[in-house]
Amino acid sequence: MIAQAFRAAFPHTIPILAGFGFLGMAYGIYMNVSGFSFVYPMLMSLLIYGGSLEFVAVSMLLAPFAPVQTLIMAVLIQARHIFYGISMLEKLRGIGWKKIYLIFGLCDETFSINYTAHIPDNVDKGWFMLWVTALNQFYWFTAATLGGILGSFLSFSTKGLDFVMTAMFTVIFLEQWLKERAHHASVIGLGSTIVSLAVFGPEKFMLPAMALILLCLALFKKPVERGLAE
Repeated sequence: MIAQAFRAAFPHTIPILAGFGFLGMAYGIYMNVSGFSFVYPMLMSLLIYGGSLEFVAVSMLLAPFAPVQTLIMAVLIQARHIFYGISMLEKLRGIGWKKIYLIFGLCDETFSINYTAHIPDNVDKGWFMLWVTALNQFYWFTAATLGGILGSFLSFSTKGLDFVMTAMFTVIFLEQWLKERAHHASVIGLGSTIVSLAVFGPEKFMLPAMALILLCLALFKKPVERGLAE
């Protein structure tokens, strides 16, 4: 049963292996050139396991000690997982102890696979989702750790490597924009960010922008949902 679920789950994770391989390595190298040993990306990929948050955590670790701001930033960055979790409630019903790890290991890519994949009738649903989750985290953990180790041996300049995070978010945004039939949510995100940047400046706009985005999405929930349904 376990091996059968693995064989069914693995092909679904191959595209994630390619993406996580590159981004994880970039993250590990970024951590190394920022002054951290490979132990940091290794442990963070195991314990935090949130790609966007892990990239942002680099600047948090280098900034002055601000635990409250760090907590708020982390919650806002990962707030989308609340909606992922609500959507997965029915699918996680009745799978026993596996639910604990599935909740912890839920990320954008894993959610996309586990929520939409057609699981064969002869494959155990719980083991299928567990393998998808475990494989995806293993890809990220391995790539981040290798990047942290290899970063010590790089002889070429890694200046500007931190731009990989900006590039990643830009690509994600563009892909989402192309998939949308209506762009209410994207416009809210852009507008909130521009307003917050103008009001608070480049050093302090992040938290206000995220808070404003969440507020606008809550206030305009129905128009946004109608736009997504069109």
